[in-house]
Amino acid sequence: MGSFSIWHWLIVLLVVVMIFGTKKLKNIGSDLGQAVKGFKEGVKGGAEGEADATPAAPPQQVTQAQRSADANTVDVEAKQKS
Repeated sequence: MGSFSIWHWLIVLLVVVMIFGTKKLKNIGSDLGQAVKGFKEGVKGGAEGEADATPAAPPQQVTQAQRSADANTVDVEAKQKS
Protein backbone atom coordinates (compact mmCIF):
# COMPACT_ATOMS: atom_id res chain seq x y z
CA MET A 1 0.00 0.00 0.00
CA GLY A 2 3.03 2.28 0.34
CA SER A 3 3.99 2.88 -3.30
CA PHE A 4 2.28 2.51 -6.62
CA SER A 5 3.21 -0.26 -9.02
CA ILE A 6 3.82 0.18 -12.73
CA TRP A 7 0.22 -0.88 -13.42
CA HIS A 8 -1.14 1.96 -11.31
CA TRP A 9 0.95 4.50 -13.22
CA LEU A 10 -0.14 3.06 -16.59
CA ILE A 11 -3.80 3.37 -15.62
CA VAL A 12 -3.27 6.96 -14.48
CA LEU A 13 -1.48 7.74 -17.76
CA LEU A 14 -4.31 6.17 -19.77
CA VAL A 15 -6.93 8.23 -17.91
CA VAL A 16 -4.96 11.45 -18.43
CA VAL A 17 -4.60 10.77 -22.17
CA MET A 18 -8.31 10.00 -22.44
CA ILE A 19 -9.27 13.22 -20.65
CA PHE A 20 -6.88 15.66 -22.31
CA GLY A 21 -6.01 13.99 -25.60
CA THR A 22 -2.58 13.56 -27.12
CA LYS A 23 -2.56 16.87 -28.99
CA LYS A 24 -3.17 18.94 -25.88
CA LEU A 25 -0.56 16.94 -23.93
CA LYS A 26 1.96 17.53 -26.74
CA ASN A 27 1.27 21.27 -26.65
CA ILE A 28 1.63 21.36 -22.86
CA GLY A 29 4.93 19.50 -23.10
CA SER A 30 6.36 21.81 -25.75
CA ASP A 31 5.20 24.92 -23.85
CA LEU A 32 6.80 23.61 -20.67
CA GLY A 33 10.03 22.85 -22.53
CA GLN A 34 10.17 26.35 -24.01
CA ALA A 35 9.52 27.88 -20.60
CA VAL A 36 12.37 25.92 -19.02
CA LYS A 37 14.68 26.83 -21.92
CA GLY A 38 13.77 30.51 -21.59
CA PHE A 39 14.34 30.39 -17.84
CA LYS A 40 17.78 28.84 -18.27
CA GLU A 41 18.74 31.45 -20.88
CA GLY A 42 17.45 34.22 -18.62
CA VAL A 43 19.48 33.02 -15.66
CA LYS A 44 22.56 32.55 -17.81
CA GLY A 45 22.11 35.91 -19.58
CA GLY A 46 21.26 37.76 -16.36
CA ALA A 47 24.62 36.97 -14.77
CA GLU A 48 26.51 37.94 -17.93
CA GLY A 49 24.32 40.98 -18.59
CA GLU A 50 25.15 42.58 -15.24
CA ALA A 51 28.89 42.42 -15.91
CA ASP A 52 28.62 43.66 -19.51
CA ALA A 53 26.14 46.47 -18.84
CA THR A 54 27.11 49.75 -20.45
CA PRO A 55 26.51 53.00 -18.60
CA ALA A 56 23.35 54.84 -19.54
CA ALA A 57 23.56 57.80 -21.89
CA PRO A 58 23.23 61.22 -20.22
CA PRO A 59 19.74 62.69 -20.46
CA GLN A 60 19.16 65.15 -23.27
CA GLN A 61 18.96 68.77 -22.27
CA VAL A 62 15.62 70.45 -22.77
CA THR A 63 15.56 73.95 -24.18
CA GLN A 64 13.52 76.76 -22.64
CA ALA A 65 11.22 76.75 -25.70
CA GLN A 66 10.39 73.09 -25.14
CA ARG A 67 9.65 73.73 -21.46
CA SER A 68 7.31 76.61 -22.18
CA ALA A 69 5.50 74.66 -24.92
CA ASP A 70 3.33 72.92 -22.35
CA ALA A 71 3.21 74.54 -18.94
CA ASN A 72 1.06 71.71 -17.53
CA THR A 73 3.68 69.02 -18.13
CA VAL A 74 5.30 67.74 -14.95
CA ASP A 75 8.84 66.42 -15.06
CA VAL A 76 8.78 63.36 -12.82
CA GLU A 77 12.54 63.18 -12.42
CA ALA A 78 12.67 66.75 -11.14
CA LYS A 79 10.07 66.13 -8.43
CA GLN A 80 11.57 63.18 -6.55
CA LYS A 81 11.33 63.06 -2.79
CA SER A 82 14.58 62.94 -0.92
